[in-house]
Amino acid sequence: MNINIITLGCSKNTVDSENLAAALTARGHRVHFDRQRNDCDAIIVNTCGFIGDAKEESIHTILQQIGVKTRGRRARRLIVCGCLVERYRDELRQEMPEVDAWFGVHEWEKIVDKLTVESGKWEMESGRVTPNSPLSTLHSPLPTPRPLSTPTHYAYLKIAEGCNRSCSYCAIPLIRGAHRSRPIDDIVAEAKALVAKGVKELIVISQDTTYYGLDLYHRRALGELLDRLADESGAPWIRLHYTYPTSFPEDAIDAIARHANICNYIDIPLQHINSRILSSMQRGIDREGTLRLLDSFRAKLPDAAIRTTLIVGYPGETEADFEELKQFVRTARFDRMGCFAYSPEEGTPAEALGDPVPDEVKQQRVSELMAIQEEISLEKNQARIGRTYRCLVDRIEGDTLVARTEYDSPEVDDEVLIRQTRSSIRPGDFVQVLITDALENDLVGELVDAR
Repeated sequence: MNINIITLGCSKNTVDSENLAAALTARGHRVHFDRQRNDCDAIIVNTCGFIGDAKEESIHTILQQIGVKTRGRRARRLIVCGCLVERYRDELRQEMPEVDAWFGVHEWEKIVDKLTVESGKWEMESGRVTPNSPLSTLHSPLPTPRPLSTPTHYAYLKIAEGCNRSCSYCAIPLIRGAHRSRPIDDIVAEAKALVAKGVKELIVISQDTTYYGLDLYHRRALGELLDRLADESGAPWIRLHYTYPTSFPEDAIDAIARHANICNYIDIPLQHINSRILSSMQRGIDREGTLRLLDSFRAKLPDAAIRTTLIVGYPGETEADFEELKQFVRTARFDRMGCFAYSPEEGTPAEALGDPVPDEVKQQRVSELMAIQEEISLEKNQARIGRTYRCLVDRIEGDTLVARTEYDSPEVDDEVLIRQTRSSIRPGDFVQVLITDALENDLVGELVDAR
């Protein structure tokens, strides 16, 4: 079968879809990752159910693909899976009967079995099954490494599943279950396989990377994992995402400082700075603890880019609380920052608090906070003019190379725009770039050397 997988939501979903593609490929199917494709035998939509906007996007995408199935000549099956299904399967099934099957976040093998069995039925009807058909080896081993839906020079490396945190606003533990770390040897083996396939950048992810190892080794093992990846994977760049501020393992900071191939980059969602709000959020850290942690980062990693996300409009957030948050952003001077308006989620502790902050106030606060950050981003980018950086080329647009420094993660951070002067350069190449101009969210440079 030709199967198209459409992935919504975070990079953890991306890895789930790629692992699903690996399992389907092992059964003899051909898998595509293309939201615009409309000529496949089956469509799989891997949904997100994290916040209100993500739910709306998931439902809109499902409806779009119902249209593709209804109008298309080939799409015989539409399957929807992932986080939204885990939370709202019964409601979705009632509202969208055109969908052929619904699967939650722990049912990937069922998807493979269903499509393989149905493919076998279709092939037998057409007389195309032979004794040597891939369908006759239903439990063949999965290929390593998994097929990538990202550009082939970077890949997400999931080190754990689930979450043991109890943040009051977050439904992830309800959806994904408890934290489950993967063994270090397995992660390193996957990293080696990805690098052997041509991956230049490994992006370490999970729901909470700083919790890694507590369930499996009875200690925080992120620092040890980073050491092993840096020493053994062969990856030129290793990047750390989704760290949690409470009980941040100091040895992970030491590992970043120790290894040249671990990017000077920390992604740490702080969500707020007001101690009362943080306590209500059940974050396990207060204002003073947050400031101490940021001071520790900058003492040990003075050149590191720090990325965070913040939530505004949480129940009980007053104008004074918001002013405190704005002042925090001004003084912390994050290199990268995102901001979200609070949305209540069913089944979470914060649901009982209601949603007292009006939507228009939330959106105004988002705008104000991001305006402050844009000024900071422009100032920081302007300070890079005249400096030379090693950059990884992500893509080519016309006569422009679009690249990133080690201080920027793909899809969410700044890019470096370089006028193309050498036709031999390809995505995945490292180049030396002299920064000549700066914008709020981009740098402009010229090629110095390529290697």
